[in-house]
Amino acid sequence: MRSIVVDTGPLVALFKRRDRDHARVQRFLHENPCSLITTWPVITETWHMLGEPARLPFARWVVAGGAAVFELRPEDHTAMLDLLEKYRDRPMDLADASLVLLADRLGLNEVLTIDRDDFDVYRLKGGKRFVQVLGSL
Repeated sequence: MRSIVVDTGPLVALFKRRDRDHARVQRFLHENPCSLITTWPVITETWHMLGEPARLPFARWVVAGGAAVFELRPEDHTAMLDLLEKYRDRPMDLADASLVLLADRLGLNEVLTIDRDDFDVYRLKGGKRFVQVLGSL
């Protein structure tokens, strides 16, 4: 099955029915069966942005396998700091830095994000670009 790195925005949109991107994210996931992969910084950021009453349903969804959550390794700390420094003019946040590292580690370049401007700028090893799968749906 196709694996896609998922950012905070689509997760928030998925669990907030009034979010302007809710239907777009739901439609993409319905039409594109895939495994969503993310990191704890993204999960934490999503939890913070959701608020009640969506937090517990989101947490249950994650625990039930809605997204695979990868741990950051000790050697990732320096690499994250390097990314935060490199993209400080954006500025890059911890969640985005963790996703760039995860995508590099797993050899993935597809990202489900609403944050188009930043992921147009971020580069993977070798200068490879992210493919933003949500597109302009």
